Amino acid sequence: MHGYVRPGNSQPVWLFPFIILIVLIVSVLPLARLAMTGAAALANGGAAAVLADPALWSATYYTLVTALFGTIISLMIGCAFAFLLTLTDVGAKGLLSFLFVLPMMIPPQVTALAWVQMSGPSSPLLKALHIAPPLGSPQPLYSVGGIALLYGVQHAPLVFLALRAGLMALPRDGVEAARLSGASSLRVFLDIILPLSLPGIIAGAAISFVSCTGNFGIPAILGIPASIYTLPTLIFTKFSAFTSRTFGDVALLSAIIAIISVAGLAIQDRALRGRDYRVLGLSGATAAFQLGRWKLLVAPPLWLTLFFMLAAPFFALLAGALVPAYGVPLTFKTMSFNAFDEILFRQAVTRTAFVNSLSLASGTALCLLLVTVLAAYALTKRRDVLSRIVSSVIEIPYSLPGIVMAVSFILVFAAPIPLIHVTLYGTIWIILIAYLSSFFAVSLKPVVSAFHQLDPALEEAARLSGAGFFRRLKDIIVPLIAPAAGAAVILVFLIACNELTISALLWSAGTQTLGVAIYNLDDSGSSDLASALSVLVVLMVVFMMLLLELLAKRLPKGVVPWRS
Repeated sequence: MHGYVRPGNSQPVWLFPFIILIVLIVSVLPLARLAMTGAAALANGGAAAVLADPALWSATYYTLVTALFGTIISLMIGCAFAFLLTLTDVGAKGLLSFLFVLPMMIPPQVTALAWVQMSGPSSPLLKALHIAPPLGSPQPLYSVGGIALLYGVQHAPLVFLALRAGLMALPRDGVEAARLSGASSLRVFLDIILPLSLPGIIAGAAISFVSCTGNFGIPAILGIPASIYTLPTLIFTKFSAFTSRTFGDVALLSAIIAIISVAGLAIQDRALRGRDYRVLGLSGATAAFQLGRWKLLVAPPLWLTLFFMLAAPFFALLAGALVPAYGVPLTFKTMSFNAFDEILFRQAVTRTAFVNSLSLASGTALCLLLVTVLAAYALTKRRDVLSRIVSSVIEIPYSLPGIVMAVSFILVFAAPIPLIHVTLYGTIWIILIAYLSSFFAVSLKPVVSAFHQLDPALEEAARLSGAGFFRRLKDIIVPLIAPAAGAAVILVFLIACNELTISALLWSAGTQTLGVAIYNLDDSGSSDLASALSVLVVLMVVFMMLLLELLAKRLPKGVVPWRS
């Protein structure tokens, strides 16, 4: 085994260089290509033309305004749910957390389509209830406020998860000491809990802002009909009207989105710098407030909020799928399942989209599973600077807006690959590679958590007994990390199956995904078919989340987002 395993280390000598090579291909290469194209555009004077375009400044303005107000809305909703579900004894916490996280898992274009079906004068559901606005009234969601509202709904779970992680670590003994000193619940909240919650609140705000900045599905459905373009939708329209300057222009626009995202994260870092939020003592959710008779007043608003975030839009989406055309009221006479029949059995495009999305999601999840098991093993065995750099580089594609990563991979694979002269652009393979890059971090996190919980003595004993690396992997490591690995597969499958932002730029005829199919159906006026396909997607999301719920008890803490 000399030369195969490092002396004093159970890691094969080829493993870490192999992980570095994978990271270079899926993370470093596309981002470096984007930077080179942007630099070339700057050198050739392309930046002047881009900066002189009024559409750029208009899109930047709408991007910042909608992201800012969307972040404020997500903070209001997410913080309220995080504080109440973590620190109080309100009932059905598990179910409320599960339902509240659900909008984050639903594709943004489905969320937008559902809310459009729920509001406005042509809503089949409102017409059926005889509460629709008069015909000719504007659709209120086709506006900056509508985009910001749906940003808030879509990204409130991100704030909830970021804040709850901090609340779970609050010092239980500090809260109890304040109570024994006679402090009221309000005083304890304002003087102890709220100041210690600032890191979670600021982190949630930063994540929400970055997600709003890169969101494509919501402004595409709500903004384009009202001529409100954000930077992601502006990039999309530039690719639709392809010219010789397109690559340089979109590289610069992508750089602007990346700068805005990095600036948002930098503001988060600046806000937390110089502050010490470390806490000592016992921690846990038992530092909760007893609501007593107030429980009857707190629980109904939570359920009512979830009704308008989830139930009402879903029923509107279902109503839109059961009527023959948008604007027809839902009655027993107009009700029809033709849209579902068309989607499932007649439309070749939607059948192709199902096959493509399921194949891409499965391929991405399985490929990443193989890579992340090896990567997690290598990264947890090393404690040096290089391993930390590799971990950070893996995180970058997931933290950047999907539209930026899509542009990066177009620039890499627009021309045939040197030496082998194979063109990936326009094929399903370019989408797969982009998914591997973007969701690498999602797959890696649960597996790394599982590796940190392993007792190294087990593997060390097997190694001293003469077991090789792959034997140890098969007989010891994989069985122990199997639950976390299964959760990683489901998480990646769920996210990849409903993805739109990346595939919106990378798809071509025959490679449509479900997200692209929903957007194209709605854009072409087939709202009943788009609604039917969206209903099926929502049901698939709920099914996959329930599978994760069943696995939850066997998983490391924090792998299933909505569970404590």
